[in-house]
Amino acid sequence: MITWFDALLVTAWAVVTALGARRGLAGLVWGLGGVAACFLANLLGRDAIAATTLALLLGAALAFVIRRQLRGAPDRPWHPVAGALGGFTLGGVLVVALTLGFPIGLRIGPEGRTGVYPSTSLPPVLYTAVQGSVLKGSLMNLWQASPALQLLILPDQAHLRR
Repeated sequence: MITWFDALLVTAWAVVTALGARRGLAGLVWGLGGVAACFLANLLGRDAIAATTLALLLGAALAFVIRRQLRGAPDRPWHPVAGALGGFTLGGVLVVALTLGFPIGLRIGPEGRTGVYPSTSLPPVLYTAVQGSVLKGSLMNLWQASPALQLLILPDQAHLRR
């Protein structure tokens, strides 16, 4: 069943896609550059503060390059489509990161320790929405994805495995 959490995530994805389309060619660079900046920040940052600082610096550099290089770019009919592609990509990464970014709970039972996602310590309204989320159900296999994708989407879990 689709929950309010799914609706919120799909709306955020649509907004980021529309922002990319509105910016045209700059939206393509913004979306793909944003994903690359997140990946580099997660790769090079050893803790949350370092990764956040690096992401902010990379984002500022990306914004400077976009403003400088794409200021007078002619608008072609395919530019909004390219921008939408960039926004769709960045929005998808955002949605996946938000969907799988909640704390993991620990259940101790007869079979030993097992992880539970999301943690039952979340507020009940949020726990119910995330637990019943269609998006969460379809994205759970990303916990076993390639190390590069895990570094982009689940950086805290990827750093724990190093």
